[in-house]
Amino acid sequence: MASRRLYNWLIPILAAGTVVTACDGGGDGAATGDLSMGVTDAPVDNATKVVVEFTGVEIHGPNDQTQTISFDSTKTIDLLNFTGNAAEPLFEDETVLAGDYQWARLQVNAERNTIDSYIEVTGGGQHSLYIPSGSETGLKMNTGFSVPEDGNAAFTIDFDLRKSVHEDPSSNEYILRPTLRLLDNDEVGTIAGTVNNSEVPADCDPAVYVFEGGGVTPDDQDGKSPDPVNSAIPELNGDTGHYDYEIGWLAEGDYTVSYTCDAAADDPATDDGTVTFDYSENATVTATETTDVDFP
Repeated sequence: MASRRLYNWLIPILAAGTVVTACDGGGDGAATGDLSMGVTDAPVDNATKVVVEFTGVEIHGPNDQTQTISFDSTKTIDLLNFTGNAAEPLFEDETVLAGDYQWARLQVNAERNTIDSYIEVTGGGQHSLYIPSGSETGLKMNTGFSVPEDGNAAFTIDFDLRKSVHEDPSSNEYILRPTLRLLDNDEVGTIAGTVNNSEVPADCDPAVYVFEGGGVTPDDQDGKSPDPVNSAIPELNGDTGHYDYEIGWLAEGDYTVSYTCDAAADDPATDDGTVTFDYSENATVTATETTDVDFP
């Protein structure tokens, strides 16, 4: 059953040197505001690290201008360290033009056959993590956002690695085709809860999926509706003996929360008929709050 408790919003703040440049000229006296961006992700099965090298961020908006926020040094981030409600800042409180923006682009180093960005798989060592055209064109999000004049705006980019990482059968590499969501930090909440240990037998690969809308019949990840908007892998709580999970960065609204033991069988590139769901609950997310959903 779903209940709600107050969620105290917190994003870890780390100092990062950045340089902001604007293309096509800016003009003195233009209205400005402060912008912050960070990254988070949903966990991926059978991986112990998913490391991406970031070199900067481009944003395109007011007066048809593109502004580039270049990092003084490469930011190497293991995305698996920032799941649930955790996020890692890319930059904080950078002064940019105020107004409406049409897109943002992450600049990354992720070449084929190099260990700039990489993945470490369970029992399988370290492998190159290749983003097709990533080093040339970056990772673009055609999502609009706004920066208020003389105000602050903060956004988080959700990678959702469970949908994004694919093994390349023709090489020793993994391909990252990110499913990116750009989220306003002031407009998101969390779903969290406990899975009773009786629902996690020895042959179980547990996961909790969240689908947009109440009363949704859950399905595996395959790029077809209904596809989960986010997911989590429950972790054993040594104090209680049960399994806890947390899924953050959810926009306000109604959701269906579903539990499965077949997470390892869910290949996001295919329609897997072997994935079944043991429980589903409806839940409503409110900004800056956490909604509790326990199984059963």
